[in-house]
Amino acid sequence: MLRILPLVYLALTLFSCAEKKEKKDAKSPPNVILIFTDDQGYEDIGANGSPNIETPNLDQMAKEGIRLTSFYSAQPICSASRAGILTGCYPNRIGIHNALGPGSPIGINASEMTIAEMLQNTGYKTAIFGKWHLGDSPKFLPTRHGFDEFFGIPYSNDMWPYHPQQGTVFNFGPLPLYENEKVLDTLTDQTQLTTQITERSVDFINRNKNNPFFLYVPHPQPHVPLFVSDKFKGKSKRGLYGDVIMEIDWSVGEILKALKTNGLEENTLVIFTSDNGPWLSYGNHAGSALPFREGKGTAWEGAQREPFVLRYPKEIKAGRTIDVPVMAIDILPTIAEVTGARLPNLTIDGKSAWPVFRGESNESPQEAYFFYYRVNELMGVRYGKWKMYFPHRYRTMEGQEPGKDGLPGQYKMIDMEEIELYDVSTDVSETKNVAEEYPEVVDKIKVLANNMRQELGDSLLDLEGTNNREPGRVD
Repeated sequence: MLRILPLVYLALTLFSCAEKKEKKDAKSPPNVILIFTDDQGYEDIGANGSPNIETPNLDQMAKEGIRLTSFYSAQPICSASRAGILTGCYPNRIGIHNALGPGSPIGINASEMTIAEMLQNTGYKTAIFGKWHLGDSPKFLPTRHGFDEFFGIPYSNDMWPYHPQQGTVFNFGPLPLYENEKVLDTLTDQTQLTTQITERSVDFINRNKNNPFFLYVPHPQPHVPLFVSDKFKGKSKRGLYGDVIMEIDWSVGEILKALKTNGLEENTLVIFTSDNGPWLSYGNHAGSALPFREGKGTAWEGAQREPFVLRYPKEIKAGRTIDVPVMAIDILPTIAEVTGARLPNLTIDGKSAWPVFRGESNESPQEAYFFYYRVNELMGVRYGKWKMYFPHRYRTMEGQEPGKDGLPGQYKMIDMEEIELYDVSTDVSETKNVAEEYPEVVDKIKVLANNMRQELGDSLLDLEGTNNREPGRVD
C-alpha cells in the first residue's frame, strides 16, 4: 500500500500538469503568419489549376484549410498593395500610390497602425523577412512600424543597376540588403534570397515557440528579375518562372514544418496570398492570371484576384473553397478579431471576414469593393456578382509581342469610353458587357461609387476626398 501511494501521487501530479497545460494552450493567443508573394498570378498554384507548376505544400495547405476564389489585393501595384494589407485601409486613404522608388520622399505615416504594431501592443513578437516597399528612409523602415526584426530589401528587387532599362528609363543605385536598420550588403546576385528568408523565418519560429508571434514573409519573388537557387533550378515544366514558384512552395513547406516541430501548427493562423497579378509584359518570366482578364497595373480581375490559402486547424474546418468576395483591407480587422487585438483609432476601410472563413456566413464583409489605381483614380467596383468599370485608360499586351527571358514587351494603351458591366459569377473572363441590359445595377453602383468618392476622392474627376490622410514625409 505504501508503495502504491507515491505512484498515485505521481499520476495525479502528471494529470494536473497536463490539465493545466491543456487549459493554457486553449487560452493561448494564436500565432499569425502572413506569406505575401510579389506579382504571382491566380493560376500559379496547383490548387488553382496550374497545368505546369507543382506546389505540393500549398495544395496540402489548401486541403487542410480554406481556399478563396474571389480574394482581391488592395491595388494592382507593389507599395499600394502592401499599404492596404498591413493597415486595413484603401491605400489612397493613407496617401500611398504606385510603387515607391529608392529615396522616396514619402512613405508610411507614423500615425498609421500596421498589423505588426497592433499585435505588438498585445505582447506579440514581430518580424518581417523579405520586401518592405513602404519607404526606405530610416523613419519609414519596418523597425519603426511595429516590427522587432527585419531582414530583406527596402523596395522591389528590380530597382538596381542591372535593370534592363537602366540608363534609358531608370537610373537605379545599388540594391541594399538590410538587417534591422543596418545595410548588410548590396546585392548583385539574388539566388539565395528565398532560402535566406526561409531560414530566418524558421529560426524566428524556433526562438519564439513560447511567445505569441506575428511573422510577415513578403517574398521579393516572382517579381522580375527572376532568381532561384540550385535546389530548384530546371525543376519545373514552366521554365525559370515555375522554378521560382516551386522554391516559394518549398519555403511554405519549411515554415509549416517548423510549426509542426514546435507543436504550434494547431494554434497558428497561416495566410498565403500575392500583392497583385502577373506582370504580363515580361512574357515567359510572368505568371498566369487565367481564367481572368489582364494582369498587374490594371483594374481587371487578372490584376487583383489573387491566390489565397488560409490554414488554422484549431478554428477552421478543412478542405473548403469559398467564393465570397474578400479584399486585403479585411485582413487586419480579421486578425484583430481572432487575436483579441485592439483596432486602430484612425478610420480603416476593412471589416472582419472571420465569419466567412469559419463558414458562419456566406455574405461578403463589405457591400462593395472599390478598385483604384495610379493616383487615386476610381476605375472599377465589385458589387455582389457584378463588376463595373468607369471610363478610363488601361494597358494591355493583347496583340503585342510579349517580352522574353527577362526583357519586357511593350504595352498598348486602350481608352474605355463607356461604362462596362460584367457578371463575374458566370463571365469570369469579363468578355460580355451587359451594362445596357441591367441599368438598375449600373445606377446602384454609381451611387456607391459617388459615396466613396466623397470619402476618398477621384482624380479622374478632379475630386478631393474629405477623409484622406497624408503619407509620411522626409523632413
